Amino acid sequence: MTVLLIAEHDGAVLKDATAKALTAALAIGGDVHVLVAGASVDAIAAEAAQLSGVAKVLTAADASLAHFLAEPFAALIVSLAGGYDAIVGAATTTAKNVLPRVAALLDVAQISEITKVVAADTFERPIYAGNAIQVVKSSDAKKVITVRTASFGATAKGGAASIEAVSVPADPALSSFVGEELSKSDRPELTSAKIIVSGGRAIANRENFATYIEPVADKLGAAIGASRAAVDAGYAPNDWQVGQTGKVVAPELYVACGISGAIQHLAGMKDSKVIVAINKDEEAPIFQVADYGLVADIFTALPEMAAELAKRGK
Repeated sequence: MTVLLIAEHDGAVLKDATAKALTAALAIGGDVHVLVAGASVDAIAAEAAQLSGVAKVLTAADASLAHFLAEPFAALIVSLAGGYDAIVGAATTTAKNVLPRVAALLDVAQISEITKVVAADTFERPIYAGNAIQVVKSSDAKKVITVRTASFGATAKGGAASIEAVSVPADPALSSFVGEELSKSDRPELTSAKIIVSGGRAIANRENFATYIEPVADKLGAAIGASRAAVDAGYAPNDWQVGQTGKVVAPELYVACGISGAIQHLAGMKDSKVIVAINKDEEAPIFQVADYGLVADIFTALPEMAAELAKRGK
C-alpha cells in the first residue's frame, strides 16, 4: 500500500497540519509520499523531506498551482492517483475545496474528517456535532480521505526522504484567481496555537474583546477565539470562530470566557488538553467538559488574571 499525502503550506513554509495528517497517513500503512504543489516549492519540499516516515517527496511547481485553485490542483492529483491506494489531506479549506473534486473524478466516495484509523480500510469520524462516532469501512479500491488534525499529534522530524519533480498537467482553465484579502496578526494562527483564549456572547460587544480578552491573550502569547454567538452578534470576526461551523482546535490550553458550552462549540474545542471555563452561571454546560472551572463575572476575573500574569512577568 502507498499513500499520497497532500502538503499544506502558505507558499513559504510547511504548515503544522501536514505533520498531523502524516500521522494519520502512516497509521494507514505502507509508504507515504508527500505532494508539495505551488509556484515555488523547493524550500517547502526540503521541510517535508525531513518529516519522519516520509518515503518520498513529489514536487509540482507551476504558476497554475500558486493559489491552490480546485481545478488545476485536482487535475494534478488525479494524474498521480494511479500509483496510490489512498490520497490523504488535512481537513483544511484547501483540502475541502480540492479533494471532493478528486474523489468525483476518480468516482469514489470521500471519507471526511477522520479522527482515528482503525485499519487500512476502516476509519472513525464524528457525526451529530461530535455526539456520535461513525465507523466507516470503505470498499473503494482508492480512498480519498481528509483528516481532522485536532485528533492527531504531529509527526516529528528526523527523516531524509528523496525529492522528485513530477510533470504538471495542462491547466483546465475553468477558473481564475482574482484576489484575496488576508487578515494579519502577530498572534499565533488559531488552528495551530498552543494556547487559545475565547470569548462568548457574554463579552457583550467588540470593545470588550479588546479590553478584557486581548490583554490576557497577549500576556499568554495566545490566539483569540470566539463562539458562534459572539461572531454572529458582530463582536468578533469570522476567522476567530471555534466550533462545528468554525474551526476545530486542540490547543494545550483553552480558556473559555463567558461561553455557555453549546454542543456546536464543544465540537470544535473538546479535544483541548486542558480546558479552563470562566462563567458566572454555575449551571453552564461548559463546566461539564472543563478541567478547571471558575464561577465568576468575566469582567472582574479577566482583569485580575491579566494583573496576576503581569506580576509573573508575562
